[in-house]
Amino acid sequence: MPSLPLKKSITEHDFGADNSLYALIGGRPCLERVHKALYNKIFTHPAFRAFFKNTDQTHQENQQTDFMAMAMGGPSHYSGRLPDGAHMHMFITEEIFELRHQILSETLKECLVPADLRDRWLSADYQFKGKIVKKTFDDCKKRYNSDTILFAPGTV
Repeated sequence: MPSLPLKKSITEHDFGADNSLYALIGGRPCLERVHKALYNKIFTHPAFRAFFKNTDQTHQENQQTDFMAMAMGGPSHYSGRLPDGAHMHMFITEEIFELRHQILSETLKECLVPADLRDRWLSADYQFKGKIVKKTFDDCKKRYNSDTILFAPGTV
């Protein structure tokens, strides 16, 4: 009778037997917790309301969780647009990007992500800045003919 393959441990099965940031933070449960708290703040913040006025918060949280799981070396289930395509119709200034980054930093602390892993998470998040930030309003492009260019109050 052939022997059955051994099951992987829960750690190997869920997070991989590696030192990826995804594994070290505790995988998807941590990402979900942080993104829920982050978007609770961002969806109500005056600087970000225009960017999310027609966006379902739960969908946004799930998209961000899937994207960051992939970016942190976890499973690749993300099927949305890459950062440059997803944000091409948004006039996101350096100041808006930095404000979001600061809110993420505070949220990571509140969610008790250890300091060394917070730093790695923030570094991973920061690598997308060049794909998102626009220098001028004219750098924005519509994704569809029906799109409007989105911007924060006081930036245009």
